[in-house]
Amino acid sequence: MEVFGVISQEELYNGISINTNFLEANVLNITLLLSGLIYVLKKFLGSILSVRQNKVLLAICESEERLEQANMRLNEAEKQLAQTQIIINQIIEEAELTAQRVRHSILEQGKSDIDKLTVSSKANIKFAETQVSLQIQQQVTALAIKKVTVQLQNQMTPSIQSKIIDQNIVQLQGKVKL
Repeated sequence: MEVFGVISQEELYNGISINTNFLEANVLNITLLLSGLIYVLKKFLGSILSVRQNKVLLAICESEERLEQANMRLNEAEKQLAQTQIIINQIIEEAELTAQRVRHSILEQGKSDIDKLTVSSKANIKFAETQVSLQIQQQVTALAIKKVTVQLQNQMTPSIQSKIIDQNIVQLQGKVKL
């Protein structure tokens, strides 16, 4: 502090004095320094901040434009989605109707096929019955002829045989006239 005391006395005599109060001197120095810096840097920092502000405002405007375009595309996509949903619903309805028609057609075709098979089966059964009936008649006839033949052979005597032959000759003579 001695040094400051000596300098301050000298400065007193010269007209310039040094403030020995340390805290007061720092505040004053800082204030002067800040004032100088603000004055010097005001134009430099002002122009940089102005450019930066313009860039930020331009970026905000571009972002707003992109947001607007994105919203327009979103609205268009929502419209297309709604149209697509309508088309999908129409396709589903048409598919259901087609499925019902095909189902009905298949059922009708099945009924028709069953009816044809029933008629065909009945005809086949009738034909089989007729064939069986004919075979039975033929077998009965064959058996009857066999039985009659056996009975005739058993009952046929030479006198009956000559009597039948004579009758046939007489019948032939009446038909054949010489």
